[in-house]
Amino acid sequence: MDKNIVNVCCALILKESKILSVQRGPESSHPWKWEFPGGKINADETAAQSIIREIEEELTVRIEVLNQLVPVEFDYGTKQICLIPFVCEITSGDIILTEHIAKSWLSFDELDTIDWSGADRELILKNRESLKLLLPGKNK
Repeated sequence: MDKNIVNVCCALILKESKILSVQRGPESSHPWKWEFPGGKINADETAAQSIIREIEEELTVRIEVLNQLVPVEFDYGTKQICLIPFVCEITSGDIILTEHIAKSWLSFDELDTIDWSGADRELILKNRESLKLLLPGKNK
């Protein structure tokens, strides 16, 4: 029996050669896991419109979408998602977490140091070369 695939978008928010990750709380569907912020795409919006809305809701900042990376499908057992990643930057506001318990800015070399949710880990693996270009590492 096939599960319906839920389309979910996430923001890879860049700042000074680092990328934003956020941590879910103990009551969430993926307790304590780290992820890129984002959420489900509503029927009346595009994926790009959705990520702008989601980030405003979750982080209280406005973002600009710079481009899109390769989506990944991931099966959590109870649900299957298609995670659509957008490379973004903050255009205004200061981050206030409304749905997560922690945030961290990571360099490319630090991406493997935290406990990502399954889909986000898969996303990093599939887009590794693009992320390497977006997050220039040890060349400072």
